Amino acid sequence: MKLSYYPGCSLEGTALDYDKSVRAICRKLEIDLVEIPDWNCCGASSAHMTDHETGMRLPIRNLLLANPAGHDILVPCAACFQRLKAADKALREDPGFWDAGDYKPDFKILHISSFLAQPGILATMEAKVTSNLKGLPIACYYGCLSLRNPRITDAANWERPETLERIMTAMGAKPVAWSHKTECCSGSLTMARPDIAEKLVGDIVSAAVRAGATAMVTDCPMCQANVESRQSGETYAPAMPVFFVTELLLAAITGTYPSKQQKVHLVSPAALSRIFSDATLKKEVSV
Repeated sequence: MKLSYYPGCSLEGTALDYDKSVRAICRKLEIDLVEIPDWNCCGASSAHMTDHETGMRLPIRNLLLANPAGHDILVPCAACFQRLKAADKALREDPGFWDAGDYKPDFKILHISSFLAQPGILATMEAKVTSNLKGLPIACYYGCLSLRNPRITDAANWERPETLERIMTAMGAKPVAWSHKTECCSGSLTMARPDIAEKLVGDIVSAAVRAGATAMVTDCPMCQANVESRQSGETYAPAMPVFFVTELLLAAITGTYPSKQQKVHLVSPAALSRIFSDATLKKEVSV
């Protein structure tokens, strides 16, 4: 299987480990990722919150670059996914306005967790597990952008999504039922209004703790960075590590969680590292 791949800016910076785990999981699944040539920033959030046309033309350019290959486009970042979906809908409705000619592509834009939760792919991954997550109580956190607005995302169940839960259950974790799985973490305000970010993150982490979770899993690089960085040891006890879904998949499939991966977290990932033996932890995995 070949897929076009749009990593986006975060996966080349603060979420570099997310990109590495996505690529590693796709290799395990024998999926050939073809990175879109000369891709550019999708404009989230700075462009589309400032100027509508700029916010549309940035992702439109990426779609036009991907169009000749004709492959479905895999997008790990929730914000990038939403912007590409918005651009695709704009092009299909009025390609002439956006100088796109006769835009009628066959490809689909796929967010990572929806793609991995497909029954066939999920069964393939489950068969490759070498050390499952041993009932890890985990809160599956979606945030906003991969689901809402459903007129853009085409999400079938934007209030009660289940893709991350299906993936985590297949890996042997135990997703908890909790109240804040689709609540906003205020990622776009994290620098301008840290007081708002800390309040919303506090609500999310407190809800996960009340539900009995010892860790969270997400498919959004902004949510992962914001929720981990806005926790305070004085306010939230215990602090809650936030894992990427592909990070946990890779750990379960390879049976390892190397020390170099633990170091990328701002909150100790002890909830996961305790699952693996000391010998396993010392084993480094090439991703």
